[in-house]
Amino acid sequence: MKNGSSSPPVRLGIDFGTTNSVIVLRNGNGDTRTVRFPTPGGDTADTCRTLLALWQDLTGGRRQTERAVGEAAVEAYLDDPTETRLIMSMKSYLAQASFRETQLFGQRVPLETLIASFLQELMKLADLAPQDCAVTVGRPVRFVGDTADDDLGEARLRVSLSEAGFPEISIMLEPEAAGWKFAHRLNHPATVLVGDFGGGTSDFSVLRFEPGSAQHTQALGYAGVGLAGDQFDTRIIDHVVAPFLGRDCTFRIMGGEPLPVPIEWYTSLARWHRLSLMRTPRILNEIAEVARTASQPERLMNLVELIREQNGQLLYNAVSAAKRTLSSEDSAVLRFSQKGLRIEETIQRTDFERWIAPDLAQFGDAIDLAIERSNLTPDQIDRVFLTGGTSFVPAVRELFIQRFGADKVELGGEFVSVAEGLALANPTALTA
Repeated sequence: MKNGSSSPPVRLGIDFGTTNSVIVLRNGNGDTRTVRFPTPGGDTADTCRTLLALWQDLTGGRRQTERAVGEAAVEAYLDDPTETRLIMSMKSYLAQASFRETQLFGQRVPLETLIASFLQELMKLADLAPQDCAVTVGRPVRFVGDTADDDLGEARLRVSLSEAGFPEISIMLEPEAAGWKFAHRLNHPATVLVGDFGGGTSDFSVLRFEPGSAQHTQALGYAGVGLAGDQFDTRIIDHVVAPFLGRDCTFRIMGGEPLPVPIEWYTSLARWHRLSLMRTPRILNEIAEVARTASQPERLMNLVELIREQNGQLLYNAVSAAKRTLSSEDSAVLRFSQKGLRIEETIQRTDFERWIAPDLAQFGDAIDLAIERSNLTPDQIDRVFLTGGTSFVPAVRELFIQRFGADKVELGGEFVSVAEGLALANPTALTA
């Protein structure tokens, strides 16, 4: 989809997230279309994982740096994890003055260039040319990090977009974008709590919407927590999957007392890229050696098979599918199989909610902090708008219902609310 020089620019919103990114296009009639990205099973999805893989190939006697994003980045990394650099969570470093650049293949590469590279590849997947587009991109009210410099974060985001080739750039607050459609249904001023749940972070913002005013939106208070949907997956892996892989086994050294197997093998289960780093002869041999005297050796060999055959992605897909089912059903069956192992375990929603209770408590604390920073009380919140996949978890919704009442709580699009609001917003009226 390319534009000629005389054509008006393609207007689009990009939700550049820590874990996933979304592109929504707006046509001249104000209608929107979400770009679909390829998935491993040959299907498509609304989101592209915010991952950038970089490696070098020998072409014509010279080394040339290649790159891929999203699922293609996962495949490239799994194909050769020792020679491929996988760049993750780029957004988390934008406001950190201490992080300026990284070493890649003997060269210093600024963070802005890494983000620009990701955006360029993302646009290729969307069949769009950055130079033909007017883009609105979201930013958090407060960037991640205890020492975050929000002005620096926005400035570096603008540089990244410019380096990617976008000639017309606007920045908008992500919670304002998330609640854009919702806010434009308001016919009177309202104080709104927006809960924006990503894959790795969750943000809670108190905003004052003033329809018709020059300053349409005012940010009153904010709090964030570094966990969301990925953490819920981790809880399922810990309680359901890890025992099948030997986590609760013991082993003996020279016939001595039983010892627990090394727990660090199982902390890596929660992050697929860490699991792939365990695919070395040394670690695989260590696990096999422990299995020789283990109480359940076959379970440790299941772990060896998982790592050696790179079945981590299949496992995480199965876990995510079970989690999604628990959002609408009282129970879900987690199904996963590989050579020598078949898991078919029923998970009750009540158990799942018990497992995630510590995470829900952190959400609750962050909600309370956002309201406290706004110098308000819960009864002064007029409406609550929730977006992101984690907001569909019943126990998460219940947090807000208990504090504000069911009549005030409304859900938005599972993944595309922010990008859709960015695409629809009037760039001349943005506040950030």
